[in-house]
Amino acid sequence: MATALSTNPAAADVSRDGWRVLLMLARGTGRSMGEIAGHTALPAPTATRIVDRLVSLRLAYRSADPLDRRRVVVHLAAEGRGVVESVCGRVQRMLGPRTGTRPVAEHVSTVPGGGIPGPRSHRS
Repeated sequence: MATALSTNPAAADVSRDGWRVLLMLARGTGRSMGEIAGHTALPAPTATRIVDRLVSLRLAYRSADPLDRRRVVVHLAAEGRGVVESVCGRVQRMLGPRTGTRPVAEHVSTVPGGGIPGPRSHRS
């Protein structure tokens, strides 16, 4: 996964934690900041900085929750979806027949942390 990330120019500025957030956003509709922090096991301020970075890279965007305007929802932008598909496609080609017929995104979603190790403090 790290090789696929390092060879994709659009993903070059995305940290490992940022990649975990992108994968989470790719597997569903909008997510609240609380959901992002909880799922990635990141402190809320760190999750906010990561989302800020993804938004500045135009890989994600924020919107107000239509049911609760006080709540912010983060979505994967079209460019972010392209990066996720590109990197996952490259990993799929690198792994070849070892993954069977399941897409890489499904394999990654079963690995804690999205298949990318986080900082030492987040490992179990």
